[in-house]
Amino acid sequence: VQLQASGGGLVQTGGSLRLSCAASGSIFSINVMGWYRQAPGKQRDLVASITRGGRSNYADSVKGRFTISRDNAKNTVYLQMNSLKPEDTAVYYCNAETVTREGDYGTDYWGKGTLVTVSS
Repeated sequence: VQLQASGGGLVQTGGSLRLSCAASGSIFSINVMGWYRQAPGKQRDLVASITRGGRSNYADSVKGRFTISRDNAKNTVYLQMNSLKPEDTAVYYCNAETVTREGDYGTDYWGKGTLVTVSS
């Protein structure tokens, strides 16, 4: 299973970016998909997650500014980021709890990360 993230870049404070992450490979189903981020010198933290049924969860720091969504048919998760702040600067990683065979438990897979830089 491979996860390919895209959409990062440089944006000014108050701007917007949309991240995408597509999963491919031997996939039976994907349970939870999510986005995490890691700033220099800090741990990797959850930004947002979404279940297959569409229930979402957000870190307090991004509530009201970021929106997570997914397309189950395309095995793709999105993160719409609005009103970006310098403290949102980080490498963003997508994650997918993936079931590769019917009846198996899900396994976490990670994308390589995409850099988001918000200038002040």
